[in-house]
Amino acid sequence: MSQGTFKKVGESDQPLYGPRAMLVCGFGPEGQKQIMAFVAGLMLTDISVIFSKKDDGQALMGELFARPDQSGRDAAAGPDRAIILAGVTEAELQHILPAYRQSGLPRPLWATLTPVSETWSLNALIAELKAERQAMENRQS
Repeated sequence: MSQGTFKKVGESDQPLYGPRAMLVCGFGPEGQKQIMAFVAGLMLTDISVIFSKKDDGQALMGELFARPDQSGRDAAAGPDRAIILAGVTEAELQHILPAYRQSGLPRPLWATLTPVSETWSLNALIAELKAERQAMENRQS
């Protein structure tokens, strides 16, 4: 599935693709509380935070992003930590990523929703993100 479509993120106020939401994967109930506190600290009160459940692997990304705010909270989480953002501006993304790194929360895989990834299953997207991370780490070593 890799399509080599890395694009440098700018700092515009133009929203990225999709509904204004954050899909959080692989965080159990305690981690979910920490994520909610992190989002509140960013003052992103108008963003939906959706938590994937352990059995969501075959769900399509578009279906997951259509779920209501805090859907999946306190449910058993899958093993792979990932955060997929949609509908945020480039400027917000430029603020979210460094703030997350400084938060002390566990390192997730990161992505933004695209028209292509919207049609993928969660498992397919996670596999692609893992492969991309490995490729980047191999280039750096």
